Amino acid sequence: MDGVPLAYQKMFLEKSHSSLLTIIIDQLMKQVDLSMNDLDAIAVSKGPGSYTGLRIGVSTAKGLCYALDKPLIAINTLLAMAHEVNQVNHSKLLLCPMIDARRMEVYTAIFDHELNQIEATNAKVLDETSFQGTLDKGQALFFGNGADKFKDFRVEEANIVLIENISPSASSIGSLAFEAYQRNEFEDLAYFEPYYLKDFIATKPKKLL
Repeated sequence: MDGVPLAYQKMFLEKSHSSLLTIIIDQLMKQVDLSMNDLDAIAVSKGPGSYTGLRIGVSTAKGLCYALDKPLIAINTLLAMAHEVNQVNHSKLLLCPMIDARRMEVYTAIFDHELNQIEATNAKVLDETSFQGTLDKGQALFFGNGADKFKDFRVEEANIVLIENISPSASSIGSLAFEAYQRNEFEDLAYFEPYYLKDFIATKPKKLL
């Protein structure tokens, strides 16, 4: 209400999105004693992130919008992570969320303490020189499940402030979605697709010898 989430649920289970998502939605609506028709809009994390997770989340959100005749709001996943950490960013440091993209690659972006985007969302292969320009300016906050990879490269860099246990949160997405709703920032329901950032590549399993 007024930008403050009434309830949310956060789960870390492998390969359970499709079977549990609608159940969780139903439980949360009962928890706050609201019906689906009471909603003004549906918000979803648009990516970047897991191909399967994004596909399931966006498909569910679009299905609800079609069924309920509600607008769709999509929030950048990295922005939502930055929003969450920024609540404790009392020193007003730069914010660098990182999502693991496998191997030594991460999905990342840089935001200032007002959540203005300083570096665009991109897929970055980490090495010893990554973010050197940012770190030369002073300390920056690094967080997300891809940040540990960066720490391994720059373990002695004093300007790296690592915050652990930060993952995309429905609470931050909800808060940002409320602001977007006030600005009438809605997606084209027919054409909206997740922000995968990279093409999905399917591989065949190796045959056992």
